[in-house]
Amino acid sequence: GDRKGRPYASFLARFLLQSGGGCGIVITVYFWKEGPGMSEMRKRYFWKLAGRCVVFALCAVACVVAPEGFGVLEGMNFFREFSWLHVLWLVWMADMLPQILPWPSRIPLGSAKLFAHRFRPGKCEIDPQLLKRFMARENRGAALVFAIWCALLAVIGVSYHRGLFGKPVLLLISVFFYVCDLICVVIWCPFQRFFIKNRCCVNCRIFNWGYFMVFTPMLFIRNFFTWSLFFTAVVLLIRWEITLVRYPERFWEGSNKVLKCENCQDKICKQKGAKIFDEQGHIIKLKKKELKK
Repeated sequence: GDRKGRPYASFLARFLLQSGGGCGIVITVYFWKEGPGMSEMRKRYFWKLAGRCVVFALCAVACVVAPEGFGVLEGMNFFREFSWLHVLWLVWMADMLPQILPWPSRIPLGSAKLFAHRFRPGKCEIDPQLLKRFMARENRGAALVFAIWCALLAVIGVSYHRGLFGKPVLLLISVFFYVCDLICVVIWCPFQRFFIKNRCCVNCRIFNWGYFMVFTPMLFIRNFFTWSLFFTAVVLLIRWEITLVRYPERFWEGSNKVLKCENCQDKICKQKGAKIFDEQGHIIKLKKKELKK
């Protein structure tokens, strides 16, 4: 089964590497075009995206050239030997924890809006019916995204258990999702466009789902490295969802004024442009120059 899957795994690794290279070129072009007009948060996100592309390229090369370098994915090897994957594990953990605990870290408003200190009520009283309608629409979109992601995960899981690829490629798929996570934030997001239909990242219903979606492929590898990442992401997801149920007013611009465009300091959606949708779900794109005001 392992030999049968090797040609497919090698092809998949090379395909993902080429895809990552294409993404890197696109990122460079966008960064060069915007230049000094970027907000500080958007610059940080572009640098983070560039870093993730480098991590992806290294993982893809290792999958093709030295798949034996992924020994930490076997059994309890996480505690028996040190490898470059331990550094990656620390980076991922350090990135997730500030999204769970209200530490004074510089995380984007789209992620931090669940914390009480980022809530600023408007002058008008909150209309509970409007808030209820808003949450119902957002939850329908989130449920659809969750169902589609579970279907994709099922395809990945079946392919893995049939021996079409091994653990290194499964990790590479997670790293590919790791890159796509920031592409959705700074360049283009299919979840925003087709499912959630939120105006911008700051108002995104599933902003903190990112790491959960990134690490779901690791569920199929039973060891400390993979499951510690996956279940930390699950805690992050549960923290987000419980807060949303208990304090929905923190997630709606109609009740939390810091989510309005005029109060936004992050401006990470500059390239995509803020969007509004009519009752039929047709998109109306706001002019990008309005975001500069």
